[in-house]
Amino acid sequence: MTTSVKEADGKFYVTLSGELDTATAQEAEVALQPLLESQGKDIVIDCTDLEYIASSGLRILLGILKQARAVGSRVVLKNVNEVVRDVLDLTGFISIFEFE
Repeated sequence: MTTSVKEADGKFYVTLSGELDTATAQEAEVALQPLLESQGKDIVIDCTDLEYIASSGLRILLGILKQARAVGSRVVLKNVNEVVRDVLDLTGFISIFEFE
């Protein structure tokens, strides 16, 4: 699992690659920590290379979403593949996130 966080144009841009599961969740959570202090900046999460997401990964995304909404920010998931979209659909997360 690799993650990158960049700030540009008043937004945070995140790239997730690999599998976001129990084995990689702690590392990803540390890497994504700056997003929990988004201070009103929107967050765009590119899932082009995200191959799989487990419940621990969903927990991380939900935490980011809750913190962002609390300060008026949006969280947008983009380029979500069918496997990840199926997990989001089965868990009901499909209805709480915005997609591009």
